[in-house]
Amino acid sequence: MSERLQPGDVAPAFTLPDADGEQVSLADHQGRKVIVYFYPAALTPGCTKQACDFTDNLELLAGAGYDVIGISPDSPEKLAKFREKESLRITLLADPDKKVTEAYGAYGEKKNYGKTYLGVIRSTVVVDEEGKVERALYNVRATGHVAKIIKDLGI
Repeated sequence: MSERLQPGDVAPAFTLPDADGEQVSLADHQGRKVIVYFYPAALTPGCTKQACDFTDNLELLAGAGYDVIGISPDSPEKLAKFREKESLRITLLADPDKKVTEAYGAYGEKKNYGKTYLGVIRSTVVVDEEGKVERALYNVRATGHVAKIIKDLGI
């Protein structure tokens, strides 16, 4: 089980491939706030809803100084299909070995239909301009989550 991040922690640095196979680093966003969210799988109903909500609110978030990065264990090829199928405009990154997901505390025990298993915990971490954790939210719901973040951030 990975340790959950707390406000004030330094956000773990990462470099991962995006849907086009290009390397994207957290450091690329230095000087801007970044909403890093972790989701279990592209092209599934809950994850699609969440990604579409972020895309629908991207201009509002960007206007308030926030970049949005979605991270899942999917391959860049699957992320490209996800982006095309749903017309997503957010940055999607592939973390197939789940090292970044674990570093952010977004991997661990989950329960589904009475079974316990290890998996990606739907989580959102807001990183400030200096690379520190501003908020860390775990076990979030896909539906309504983006609206809640916007409200909580006062955007």
